[in-house]
Formats: sequence, structure tokens, C-alpha cells
Amino acid sequence: MKLAEALIKRGNLQKRIEYLKEKLIRYAKVQEGEKPPEQPDEIYRELKGCLEELTIFVQRINKTNSEVMFDEKRSVADVLAYRDVLLQKYKILNKVIESATSLIDRYSKKEIKVLSTIDVKAYQKDTDNVAKEYRELDLKIQEKNWYIELI
Repeated sequence: MKLAEALIKRGNLQKRIEYLKEKLIRYAKVQEGEKPPEQPDEIYRELKGCLEELTIFVQRINKTNSEVMFDEKRSVADVLAYRDVLLQKYKILNKVIESATSLIDRYSKKEIKVLSTIDVKAYQKDTDNVAKEYRELDLKIQEKNWYIELI
């Protein structure tokens, strides 16, 4: 099985687990004299099975990411960590730009004027560069995932 297939199956399992969790919560109690549409114990058994299967997928995916080299110097796990940091940097830069460019209404000249303390153009350029690097790296990761065999 390819790593990409395992990632898709992991995602599907996570959705199924969330669905089963919501059903289990919903059917955990009913009005007196009523019966739930499905038995909570059956839902719980299926949920436990899905959680066990998810554990195995996550372990195999993590092992694969740790052991398989992405390039000459970095494992897939190293590249994923770097990609996550790029995303965090992008989000921070966006928030800073948003804060620096938000307008504050002044109703009279006596009110305090608020000015930006950063070079918004420079920050925007950095943000664009980070976004581009993230997209290109993510594309390479996705492509590589279709060639890597799951350990």
C-alpha cells in the first residue's frame, strides 16, 4: 500500500470515528419508554474497532515518515515538520498584516491616531514567499506519497 492511500484511509477513519462518537453521544440517553434507533453498545464496539485500526495506521504512517528519506538530507517526517512551521509562519504573518492594516474610525481630530509600525509591503512580500514555498513543498510531499510504500 502506498503512503498516500494510507493517509486517505486514515482520514476516512477519522471521519467515521467522529460520526460514531456523535451517534454514541446522541443515543446514550432517551426518554422513558423510548428506545434508541441503534444500540449504543453496538456503536461503541464499532467505534473501538475503528480506533484500533486508526492506531495501527497512524503507527505505520509515522514509522514510514520517520524512516523514508524525502531527499538526501531529510526524512519525510523532517519535511512535514518544516511544512507545518511554514504554515504557522504564514498564519502569523497574515494576522500581523491584518492588524497593521485594519482601519480604526476616528470621529474627531481629538481622538488618538493609530499608525502601523511595520512595513506592510515587506511583510506581504514575505507572506507571499512563505505561501509559495508552502504550496511547492506540499505538492512535492503529495507526489512523493504516491511512490512511498507504507512500512
